[in-house]
Amino acid sequence: MAFAPAAFSAPVGTLSVHVLDQQTGTPPPGVTVTLEKQQQDKWTPLASGKTDQDGRIKSLYPEDQDMQPGIYKVTFKTANYFHAKKLDTFFPEIPVLFTVTRTNEKLHIPVLLSQYGYSTYKGS
Repeated sequence: MAFAPAAFSAPVGTLSVHVLDQQTGTPPPGVTVTLEKQQQDKWTPLASGKTDQDGRIKSLYPEDQDMQPGIYKVTFKTANYFHAKKLDTFFPEIPVLFTVTRTNEKLHIPVLLSQYGYSTYKGS
């Protein structure tokens, strides 16, 4: 792997995510979140992580790469969280597609989830 100077790599926290369970009002730890970038007609995997005790991943984008403009997808893998609570869910995964318009643009994607619904927005 080639060395990438800090000035040319994504700063820590370029892309952060947060999950909150609307039914309990608590953040779910251990939810796997994946990040992919659209390239032509396919998705290229870039990173994966698990939410911490606060339901957050503070820095999902790889720090050794620039986050270039384009279309990206974060997927919140929620099925295991609900199954561990002995609950059914209609949405085993929550894919969120978004557009990056500036290199290393600081972005935050929160998800408010329940067994049968979710909402998201561009956070800061």
